[in-house]
Amino acid sequence: MVEELVGVVAAVGAGALVYVASAARVVKQYERGVVFRLGRLHGDVRRPGFNLVVPAVDRMRKVNLQIVTMPIPAQEGITRDNVTVRVDAVVYFKVVDPAAAIVNVEDYRFAVSQMAQTSLRSIIGKSELDDLLSNREKLNQGLELMIDSPAVEWGVTIDRVEIKDVSLPDTMKRSMARQAEADRERRARLINADAEYQASKKLAQAARQMADTPSALQLRLLQTVMAVAAEKNSTLVLPIPVELLRFLERGQQPPAPSPGHAGAAEQAEIAEGAVDRTEQAEEAMEQLRRAVEQ
Repeated sequence: MVEELVGVVAAVGAGALVYVASAARVVKQYERGVVFRLGRLHGDVRRPGFNLVVPAVDRMRKVNLQIVTMPIPAQEGITRDNVTVRVDAVVYFKVVDPAAAIVNVEDYRFAVSQMAQTSLRSIIGKSELDDLLSNREKLNQGLELMIDSPAVEWGVTIDRVEIKDVSLPDTMKRSMARQAEADRERRARLINADAEYQASKKLAQAARQMADTPSALQLRLLQTVMAVAAEKNSTLVLPIPVELLRFLERGQQPPAPSPGHAGAAEQAEIAEGAVDRTEQAEEAMEQLRRAVEQ
């Protein structure tokens, strides 16, 4: 009798263990469990941890609540300004209502993927090429709203949408490169023209200053000669001011006779002045030669 009782207890214990093993379900921290009893949604969503269901009656489906990163395949379309482009993007979404994600849609991942592709093609057709290249933030927000509107009924929320790359035809790339080059050339010419204008103003001021003090022109000439001579060039081109040539010419001309036949004293004074001017010219030439030698 005791042996039979022990056998019954052992059988009941084994059956209980088998029942618990078949009824036990473990839900991870990032998951939620949706239980269907005889095909109908039963109870609340099961929380993380150890859960029990009725074997052969209840069926539990686990839903991942982590953020899903889903790449959108490149979509080819024509922009509003008639440019053919290929655009790809990435969608970040997560499940916020596990029961709706299981009941309201057959496969929420596939549904989000198809909606993202359709919305991306629609965005391409409504936008211009410049917006796709430079105003992506606004397009990302519009794309997010287009995907998020139907996804709310699926128990899914769109975290963010990012346009990854915009592929252009080779002909369009060359056209844009030429446009950018022409714009840079225009800006370079404007800068050069402005520099020439400022330089001409400074040169005009320098010319007026040298006109007031002719000796400044001679000093500038000597400085230029010294700067060129310091390079040890084999050939030196030396500009001689016209004023210096005129000065030498006046020094070599004979004194003109006065109308009243000036006396010997006046003629001697004129001859002495001519000699002085000649000596001054020779002294200036000597200084110029020394500057060149240095």
